[in-house]
Order: sequence, then C-alpha cells, then structure tokens
Amino acid sequence: MSTDMSKAMWEALADSPNVMLGLTGTNDHSEPMRVQLDKDANREFWFYTTTTNRVAKGGPAMVQFSSKGHDLFACISGTLVPETRPEIIDKYWSKPVSAWYEKGKDDPSLLMMRMELKDAEIWTADPSIKGMFKLFTGKQIDPDEMGDHARVNV
Repeated sequence: MSTDMSKAMWEALADSPNVMLGLTGTNDHSEPMRVQLDKDANREFWFYTTTTNRVAKGGPAMVQFSSKGHDLFACISGTLVPETRPEIIDKYWSKPVSAWYEKGKDDPSLLMMRMELKDAEIWTADPSIKGMFKLFTGKQIDPDEMGDHARVNV
C-alpha cells in the first residue's frame, strides 16, 4: 500500500506542484511555493526563492500538500540546503520563474533551495459507501472507512 501511495503522491505533485513550505523549529508560518520536480530525482526537489526569504537560511523543513481534487494530502519532511549547481538552476528556469527576478538568472536576490527528502505521511480521501453513509448521518466513523494513510521514506 505505501508504495502505491508514494507513487500517487508524486503523480499528484507533478499535476499540481504548489505546496506550503516552512522551516521546522521556528515560529515562522509556512508559505506557498512551487516545487520544481525531476522524474529521475525521487529523493529531492527544488524551490526558487530569494536571499531574503524566510526559508533562505535552510535547515529542517516541511512541505504540506493537497492535490487538486483534495483526495490526497501529504506532509513531507526533509532538509533545505542552497542549490549552487548552475546546471540545476538552468534546468528548471522558465518564463514564469524569470517573472520574479528583475535581472533574470543574474539577479543578486536569486536563490535556489534543494529539499533533501526524508519521509512523508500521506493520506488519501476515498470514502467507502459505508463511510459516506456514516458521515452524512452523523454516526461514528472509523478512519479506515474514509481512505488510506501511510508513512513512507522518500
């Protein structure tokens, strides 16, 4: 089950790569970011940000994700580190990314962060008929009647 859920998480992220990102151990709120995914890199993903952003210092971090259809939810933990390889910065550069940086890739405020992934908790919302009946009638619901849950190493 967890392998299927992990695969479903990656597919949902590819379909809608918008997440909430925050450093753990701080009082800073998470903020919306767009994940840069690589189909061949299942242990990391990237974010373009600025040197003054609250996540620029890096460290332990968490990403919260909800799929487009709100049928898959994930919380992914890992460590944010600066990405300094020019080939990676170039690889994901696009017109939408460039719109955020006045001087393009030469903008002194440009910072790319790599999230080195540790693990994830994934929930799917796929209620059974029995679960839906209980939900709409106010009866006690067993969590298993509303979907699946798994903890996975990524």
